Amino acid sequence: MRRALPLLAVVLLVAGCGSSAAKVVESPPPAKNAFAGGALTPPRAAPPLSLRDESGRRFTLTAQRGRYVLVTFIYTHCPDVCPLITSNLNTVLRTLGPKGNVEVLAVSVDPKGDTPAAVRAYEKSKHLELTFHYLIGTRAELRPVWAAWHVLAVDRKPGLVDHAAYTALIDPAGKQRVLYDSQVNAQQVLHDLRLLKKQRA
Repeated sequence: MRRALPLLAVVLLVAGCGSSAAKVVESPPPAKNAFAGGALTPPRAAPPLSLRDESGRRFTLTAQRGRYVLVTFIYTHCPDVCPLITSNLNTVLRTLGPKGNVEVLAVSVDPKGDTPAAVRAYEKSKHLELTFHYLIGTRAELRPVWAAWHVLAVDRKPGLVDHAAYTALIDPAGKQRVLYDSQVNAQQVLHDLRLLKKQRA
C-alpha cells in the first residue's frame, strides 16, 4: 500500500519553474485500490483560499463544498513545469465533462506578471475548460494564501519565478485527500478521483 506523504515532504520535492531538472516522467499505472498520489492519512482540512479571477469574480474553497477541487500554483510566463501541470489538469476536466463535479483553482505565484490580460491570453492559448479558474491578486493578497498552503514564490530573474509546484486534491467535505508533485499527470488524478468517489458511494 502506498504510504502517505507529509505535506512538507511533497513541497520540498517539487521542482521550481525554470529548473533544468524539470522533465516529464512516465508514471506506472497505480494499484487498483491505492491512490496514485500521496494520500494524506488522516485527511486534513484544506487551508483557506479566497481570491479573484481575471474578471473579478471571487472564488473561495468554502463555496466549492460539494465538489472535488484541485488546487495548484502556477504562473503564465512559466517556461516548463506550469504548462504541463495546466495541460494535465485541464485534461482531467475535459475527460470528466460538466458532470464530473470537479473544479481547478490555479493560484498565481507571479502577481506582477499575471495580469488579467496575461491570464486571458493564457486561458485562450491553453484552451482551458470553464471549470479551470485562474486566481490572481496583488502580492499582499496572494502572500497569505501562499503561506497557508506552504508555498514559497521567489523572483529568480525577470520573468522567472521559483516556487513550489504541487497540486492538492480536495474532497467535497473540504478535506485535503491527495497531494501530487510537479509531475502530476491526468491518469493519476482521474484514478484517484474515481477511487474517492467509490469510497464515498
